[in-house]
Amino acid sequence: LQEAAQKLKPSAPIKFHISSRTDTGVHALANAAHLDIQRPPGKAPFTAQQLVQGLNHHLKPEPIRILSAQRVPGTFHARFCALSRTYIYRLLLGCAHHSQIPVFERDLCWAPAGGPLDIPAMRAAAEFLLGTHDFSTFRSPSSENRSQSPVRTLLQLRIQPAPAALAHHYQHRELEFWEVKVKGRAFLYRQVRRMVGALVAVGQGKLSPQHIQELLELKDARAFPPYAMAPASGLFLKSVEY
Repeated sequence: LQEAAQKLKPSAPIKFHISSRTDTGVHALANAAHLDIQRPPGKAPFTAQQLVQGLNHHLKPEPIRILSAQRVPGTFHARFCALSRTYIYRLLLGCAHHSQIPVFERDLCWAPAGGPLDIPAMRAAAEFLLGTHDFSTFRSPSSENRSQSPVRTLLQLRIQPAPAALAHHYQHRELEFWEVKVKGRAFLYRQVRRMVGALVAVGQGKLSPQHIQELLELKDARAFPPYAMAPASGLFLKSVEY
């Protein structure tokens, strides 16, 4: 995106800031960013429409599109002014083998092995994660910024059925799409994927709901079960709220 903006021929290097960085393999339905564009003397500032069209023209080869643009005050910051971020993690249940994952859903969901999930147990476990906690256990031990506070506030954590966009085309009618909706102001590195993985482990009977509370209280990333890391493919940044 920064390279695309630079092709709009600004009079100074572009300063570009994105609201949320995502791991390789994680998707974004909608992200937010801000950038400062100085135009040469005598050139009028870009309108919102010109900016959207110009950036999208240079982004054609990339799997990214600008949906909208607007002028903001100089005090605005895409990352630090965000009130909350909402993520969706898509689960596909009912697959006896990974070959049963619909071709249009590959790399867009996680199909955990081992049969049906105990959704009520997962919801009971999710209650322990809601609110303000030290999420050290749910932070990746490879986190770059170890000085970052591990205290985070989880505003919402829902496990709910989700319709598949092409469900009426699928031959395997027993397939069920579920989503874990997570909302908070900010998250630790890989926190959402570790929380979802732990909840799925509860649904599989590998952990009990109370184990989630115990993991929180341990405040130690090394205590996190290595088998309970959800893959990147099912995670989507849904929205950033200001």
